[in-house]
Amino acid sequence: MYPAKIEFFPPVVAHRGAPRRAPENTLESFIAARDAGAKWIETDVKLTSDGVPVLMHDDTLDRTTSGRGPVASLAWKDLQLLDAGSWFSPSFSNTRVTSLAELVAFCAASDMRLILELKPSPGRTQATVMVALIEAAKLWPKDMPPPVISSFHADALLIAAQLNPDWPRGLLLEEWQDDWIKTATLTQASTVTFKADLLTPERLEILRDSPMPVLAYTINDSARAKELMAAGIAAVYSDNVGELLKK
Repeated sequence: MYPAKIEFFPPVVAHRGAPRRAPENTLESFIAARDAGAKWIETDVKLTSDGVPVLMHDDTLDRTTSGRGPVASLAWKDLQLLDAGSWFSPSFSNTRVTSLAELVAFCAASDMRLILELKPSPGRTQATVMVALIEAAKLWPKDMPPPVISSFHADALLIAAQLNPDWPRGLLLEEWQDDWIKTATLTQASTVTFKADLLTPERLEILRDSPMPVLAYTINDSARAKELMAAGIAAVYSDNVGELLKK
């Protein structure tokens, strides 16, 4: 019923790259994650006004760039003019918004595994899934394991299943659902990822019987990461990838 089980090693996923070392979701952040020893990276993708898939978590530009307003309101050529690093540190003042195409090229050159979270702007779910997956499929090397396509939205995963049925999907959950396995089955998920705060000892016991790997987000404390892995969690998302990998 489920695709072949995905192995996570080392069991730390670099959440938006290495956002404690470089501006999140930028090429510089993914380079920092790679240099810290990560083999798995995670990012968020949404569309510009002219349909270019870019790496951005928020619906608006305000927090992580010099721009203002919705990401979906700017064309790619205008987005490239923004400063995406000074908010983090003056030393990153020349950092630019990264496109999905640039990240795929980085993964190919660095032999990195990727979790690609579909993060559509309001009203753009179908367009985001279709454009992002068509672009990724066109560029992704055929001799590398494909990215895991993840989302909090079951409808996005269902569209992804129709477009790229052979690519694994990851269900993200920020609230506990007693019937989580039903949603995972519906979306033919290869992984399921829970918000770490939800993972009580009782729930971790339930998750031991999961037919697919269970991940947790976002854990920056090595003791909590070890606790979760000892309880059967396959991998953790972390902003603090370098420190967790050391320990």
